[in-house]
Amino acid sequence: MRLLFSSLLKASRPKTLPASIAPVLIGTVIAYSNGYIHIFITIITLLAAIGIQIGTNYANDYFDFKNGADTEKRIGPARMTQNGFIKPVTMKYAFIICFLITAILGLILLIRGGWPIFWIGVISIILGIIYTGGPFPLGYHGMGDILVLIFFGPVAVAGTYYLQALDINLTVVAAGFAPGLLSMAILTINNLRDIKSDAETGKRTLAVIWGADFARKEYFYSITLACLIPIIISICTFSHFYLIIASVITFILALPLFHKVVHNPIDAGLNKVLEQTGKLLIIYAVIFSICWVI
Repeated sequence: MRLLFSSLLKASRPKTLPASIAPVLIGTVIAYSNGYIHIFITIITLLAAIGIQIGTNYANDYFDFKNGADTEKRIGPARMTQNGFIKPVTMKYAFIICFLITAILGLILLIRGGWPIFWIGVISIILGIIYTGGPFPLGYHGMGDILVLIFFGPVAVAGTYYLQALDINLTVVAAGFAPGLLSMAILTINNLRDIKSDAETGKRTLAVIWGADFARKEYFYSITLACLIPIIISICTFSHFYLIIASVITFILALPLFHKVVHNPIDAGLNKVLEQTGKLLIIYAVIFSICWVI
């Protein structure tokens, strides 16, 4: 049992969880600065967001194994189903239970936010399953990047804000693109690292379709554009000028990562870059939030 829990923890891919935490933090802080804060709803929103991501990661672990996308040639962290740490049927139940728990949390959010929140939750869970499952896995056909950008970006930030304020505005939506782009950078590194094994197993990510050089450029431009968004918001709203600090600090912290992605070989060393990109996302979210309210 202890080994199972340990394996499930690893299968949740904790180093990538900033992708679900960051947009909730940003959306909540923007709402707070506008006079809206509901602590209980914030906690439930955060748990639901993390639940959707973990459920998706479990589903990916299961379906990648079933589809033969995870092999012994993969240089990323060990996948629990493929390596035999978790039986396929157990992993299947794990993602189903995770999504069911998330759906129960979603009922609380539904009472607060109504039908818009219902559809966000339903679509997010469906996409979490068909990302690597079903007859047309979206992640196997180069659609993962745009889905991550949208659902870990403006949808998550705007949805969080809406649950607090029961309102929405363009500034919130615009702010959401930055964590979405940084989350896309995390996925890009994952796909660049796995480009060879994915190509061999027929998993056509953008890195496989357009090549390693494209993936390196996608990584650079995703982070760079994310850093530009706070500046654009400041200029367009004539406010929150401290956000420029968030942009500058994030870009400076990203410089060593750009160097590693461009000059280092495509090997297990990119696992460290992926971890550091996840940390960059949460650092950005914290700095952005502080700069927004000062």
